[in-house]
Formats: sequence, structure tokens, C-alpha cells
Amino acid sequence: MSTVNASGWKPEMGESDVMTSSTYTGNRALMLEEALIFEIGDTHTTGVDLETAPVVKSRLGGLDRNREMGIPGLSEPETVRHYTRLSRQNYAIDLGLFPLGSCTMKHNPRLNEKVARMKGFADVHPLQPQETVQGALQVINELAFWLVHLTGMHGVAMAPKAGAHGELCGILCIKAALEARGEDRKVILVPESAHGTNPATAAFAGFAVENIPATPKGRVDVAALKARLGPDVAGVMITNPNTCGLFERDLKIISDAVHAAGGYVYCDGANFNAIVGKVRPGDLGVDAMHINLHKTFSTPHGGGGPGSGPVVLSEALSPYGPIPYAARYADGSFKLVEEESAGEEHPATFGRMTAFHGQMGMFTRALAYIMSHGADGLKQVAEDAVLNANYVLRSLEDTLDAPFGASGPCMHEALFTDDGLAEGFSTLDVAKGLIDEGYHPMTVYFPLVVHGAMLVEPTETESKAALDQFIGALRSVANRAKQGDPALKSAPHFAPRRRLDETLAARKPVLVWKEPELPIAAE
Repeated sequence: MSTVNASGWKPEMGESDVMTSSTYTGNRALMLEEALIFEIGDTHTTGVDLETAPVVKSRLGGLDRNREMGIPGLSEPETVRHYTRLSRQNYAIDLGLFPLGSCTMKHNPRLNEKVARMKGFADVHPLQPQETVQGALQVINELAFWLVHLTGMHGVAMAPKAGAHGELCGILCIKAALEARGEDRKVILVPESAHGTNPATAAFAGFAVENIPATPKGRVDVAALKARLGPDVAGVMITNPNTCGLFERDLKIISDAVHAAGGYVYCDGANFNAIVGKVRPGDLGVDAMHINLHKTFSTPHGGGGPGSGPVVLSEALSPYGPIPYAARYADGSFKLVEEESAGEEHPATFGRMTAFHGQMGMFTRALAYIMSHGADGLKQVAEDAVLNANYVLRSLEDTLDAPFGASGPCMHEALFTDDGLAEGFSTLDVAKGLIDEGYHPMTVYFPLVVHGAMLVEPTETESKAALDQFIGALRSVANRAKQGDPALKSAPHFAPRRRLDETLAARKPVLVWKEPELPIAAE
């Protein structure tokens, strides 16, 4: 006779038996099953004892609440345990390698976090009188200087809040420049290897988007691009390094051709981490490029944010950049150039991008990152990021298909596909199996130019030992997929949740908790 423990598991049970046991609680080793907060507490009670509030005259002008709030009452231990348990179910850069491609989720020193929380930065308000925030304006101005210097550009717009927002800023600058020339060009060319936000941004700004194919080696087909240039083309949006992990070697040739045809070049700078300190986009003929401060110059810890996407601009586009911007004057003071003074100091601006001035927290993080690394350190960032990505690529190309492995060294990320897996097995099975090995999955099914893509970006902050551990885990899962291990089809087995029906979850997501209806006794 065997015993059954609290989770419904018997010694002779297998994994599948445990998951189907009628008494299975959902607990996993030392991780307890966590119910929704509405299921833990009662919406009609409170977790603390409060004295009855005195009756006072309402000052809400008829906007008083007329029904229960519906918020469950929890005790302090219940509240603390709930959020602590939820936090344990999150994978984080503080726990291990984050292999997401084209994301640069790297670990950064806590120094940057400390600076972002310093008094005078963390507590400033955007409506304060400018004379009371001179230090904050100086940080914005100095960071702007270094971004211009590092990219070889002419000016910079600091206000955009993230990458896609920065893309829109750059495209609006191009649109304003064309309007100033009296030209109504309606087409933006976007290569296959560009980020998916690029065509979406161009369409949002009112342009028609046309695709430019890639060569078999994963780079822009220059001949096809040149053949499409004409008086209706406003410009090209190109990602460099591109989403195949490759540097676009012909970008200067592309820029010269686009400029000769009267267009502008927008470069997606999300992958700037691979070339910072090594290549200046301005030298390659780029007219506008956003920089993800929250990727290249300091990934903020926790919450996946905040984001910040300053846009560096060429001399041709700088006059059309947005307001406000932090200007330094001869007497050493700083001032935000706003609508009131734009007519004199920035007359061709296309207007505002945001209500205020940008993401102060990321400005301080990024400047701390740049100053602590210095010129040699920033150069080493790019070199180490490229070294790590190539180490991953060459260590796994004997196990996983690397479609552009012969296209020269990769840059920030290594690209693999599901070609060569056993019949019926796919990228999704490898990704889910990697969870059981203790890692967040890599980016999957992107870029779209290859089937079953697996995109791994180790960044510069991982040691060889950490990379070897990850490579070993991915190699193990890949070999299981090549051998047709049926257990992979139901992975992950050791996560708090099992594999979802991806299609059903996408089409019929359950996003709102509803209090279950109480059964009514039959009369």
C-alpha cells in the first residue's frame, strides 16, 4: 500500500499521473499554487479592523460611490505572500541569462539605479519652474551631446518614450522636410530584415509601405532597392544590424542612392548595442535613428521599463525636430525651448511628441552608464556582445540549423531555425522545453524571413561559464527534438503552468475575473 501526499502524488506516479490526479493542488516543489487575489479574500470583508468612519458632508458634488468597491480584503501576511509568490513566478535578468533576440536585456550595475533615485532627479516635476531644475536640464543636455557624438549626427530629439515612438518622431521629421520642399512623396521602403515596428510606423504616419527583399545571405538586396527608388519614395527604414543578426555592409551605398533620389534614410537603432563605439551611423549617411536608452545604455531592473527612445538627426532633418529640447546658453544656464520661443529658436519644428520632456529616469541611468564606461568601455561593450553572440552561434551550429552561419560573423544575436528537427516537432517545442531547463525561451518565429526562427541575444554581460551553461541546456533540448522525444510535446513540465493552447489563448483570452454565480436551489 502506498501513501499519497498533500499534492496527490504517489511514489509510483509519473509526471503525467500527477498532472491528472483529481487531488492535485497545483503546488510545484517549494512553489505553492497561487490563486487570484479575488479568490483569496472576500470582497465583503476587510483584512484589518477599522473604526467606523464619522459621517461628514460629502464634497464630491454628487460623484459619490453608490455600490461596493469589489476589492477583496486581505490580511497583511496574505497580501505579502501573494505578491512574493507572484514575483517568484517571473523570470528576471537578476536570475539568469535572458536570451531574447533583438531586445538587449542585459544586466546593469545597480549604480545606475542609485543615480536614477537621487534627490533632484527622481522627485522633479515637469511643471516646476525651470530655474529650480537646472541640474536635471543639464543632464538632458549633456546626454544629448554624447548621443550626438557617439552617432556622428547633428541633433537629437530627447522626448520620445521608446523605440516605436522614436520611429514615429523620425518619420514625422522626414514628412516635415518633404513638406518644406513642397513634395508629396507617399512611399516608404522597408527591407524584409527590418524590425516589424518599422512598416507599422510608416503606415501610421500616412505612408504606403513597400517591401524590399533580402539576399540569400540575409542582407538588403541593394539592386532591388535601387530599382524601386523614384520621385514617389520618401525614404527607406532600415535596421542595422538587422534582425538576422547581420551588419548591413552596403548601408553607405544605400544611403547615397536614396539621397540621390531625393529621399531620406531612417535607421532603426534598437540594435545599436552591437556597434556603439565602433560605428557612427552618421558616417553611413543615416538621417534619423532612434536609440533605445533602455536597451543600449542601461536596462532598467524590474517591470520591463521604463522606456526611452531619443532620435538623433542629420543636419538635413535637425531643423524639423520636435520641441521641447534643453538648450544651454552663454551664461551657463539651461532652458527648455518650448512653443513660446520656438518661433525664434526652432521655427521649422513639426511640434510636440509628448506632453513633457521625456523619461528622466532613463536619462540619468543612461548618462551614468556612458560616464562610467567611458569611450574604451563602450567600445568593449560592442566587442564583447558580438563575441558572445558568435560564441553561441558557433557552439550550436552543429546541432541547430544556422541559416546565415556562412554570411560572416553575426553581430548581437545568433539566428537558428527548426530545420532538421524530427517530423512534427517545431520551434515552439524547443522553446517550451527550455523552460524546464530553467531559462526563459529565446525569441521565436522572428524574423519572418526564415521559417521557425530562434533568435538568441546573449549581450556583453554574460560570462563564458554562463554561456556554456545555456548552450548546454539548449543543445540538450534541441537533440531531444531531433530525436522526437514525445515528452517535449507537452513541455514545460516543471513550470507553475502547463502549456497553453496557443490558438485558443490568442482568440479567446480570459482577461477579466468574474465572481462565480452561486448555485440556486431547486424549488
